Amino acid sequence: MSLNGIKACVFDAYGTLFNVHAAAARLKDEIGPMADQLSATWRTKQLEYTWLRSLIPAYKPFWEVTQDGLDFAMEECGLSDRSDLRQKLLDLYFKLDAYPEVPEMLASLKAGGIQTGILSNGSMDMLDGAVDSAGIRDRLDAVLSVEDVGIFKPDPRIYQLVMDHFGLEDRASVAFMSSNAWDAAAAAHFGFQVVWVNRFGKPWERLPGEPKRVLTDLSGLPGLVGA
Repeated sequence: MSLNGIKACVFDAYGTLFNVHAAAARLKDEIGPMADQLSATWRTKQLEYTWLRSLIPAYKPFWEVTQDGLDFAMEECGLSDRSDLRQKLLDLYFKLDAYPEVPEMLASLKAGGIQTGILSNGSMDMLDGAVDSAGIRDRLDAVLSVEDVGIFKPDPRIYQLVMDHFGLEDRASVAFMSSNAWDAAAAAHFGFQVVWVNRFGKPWERLPGEPKRVLTDLSGLPGLVGA
């Protein structure tokens, strides 16, 4: 099933374009046998804190939430006394690896005349660092952060940022890609045409909103939108 009438392709950042586990992977020898657990817990708490802070409500920037998640993970793994390791991990979060297919995929979309953008929980300084490190700045028309609203995904006001920025009226003219099933579901419920990038072989969430397509990576996306 192709996605028809697409005017903008918008991507979640972390886990979709950028490998959130790259920081811990680079320091795996230094972290030791707890490296995988540390990285998994860090990511889980990072997301949980965004949802909980949105409900409380008690917003603070994603960079601070990211640090909170890491502190929890390091304590759980018995590494809370490693301030040197903590700083190295945080520094690497500004230089996360893009997944291998991402640069060429974005270039194909741009060549096909489709606008591209990121919509992320990330703070702008974090996103700028990752985008520049990956060398994809010239392949994006917009980098949008929840900072402009002061609440995290999946609040519908976040997805509205895309409509406002690109000056679109038809929600179905946006293709939204996320590896996070809860994010994909929320975007579909909002009215976007959604591609779930199921990089990790997970089952679909029991939430409202269904993806139009499911891919294991983003290499096939240009063919779906006619780019």
